[in-house]
Amino acid sequence: MHPIAKTVLAFVNRATVALYRISDGRLGGTTVGLPVLLLTVPGRKTGIPRTAPVIYLGHGDSYVVVGSAYGAKSDPDWMRNLAAAETVRIRIGDHEREVSARIANGEERERLWQHVIVPKLPTIAEHEAKSGRTFPVGVLTTP
Repeated sequence: MHPIAKTVLAFVNRATVALYRISDGRLGGTTVGLPVLLLTVPGRKTGIPRTAPVIYLGHGDSYVVVGSAYGAKSDPDWMRNLAAAETVRIRIGDHEREVSARIANGEERERLWQHVIVPKLPTIAEHEAKSGRTFPVGVLTTP
């Protein structure tokens, strides 16, 4: 990703997080018609908590998140941090809680991709193909 684009995206994410918190999700709580949660994950190297606005899809008692990074060539930092964490904090609207986190693999990832993600984000498979990588799928579950 171009350094200027990365800087702009970081600013937009910080602004979105601030607006989301101030408004309890009324501002920044949806994008492209889908719900957004705030995901706070400790940095895999620093341990410093980082918060990112992330589209999520409900699936049973879990939330599914996709590390698309807008089709970038590499996984987003929040997803790499999520892969290294056992628990994370999420905020949906004005409700914040700790959840367990894991990356779906193999058959589970394929099932979530085909039956949960693609129906709600029909263009995501095209973005994945253009990126040259397989988008990781995270599963967040209340313990």
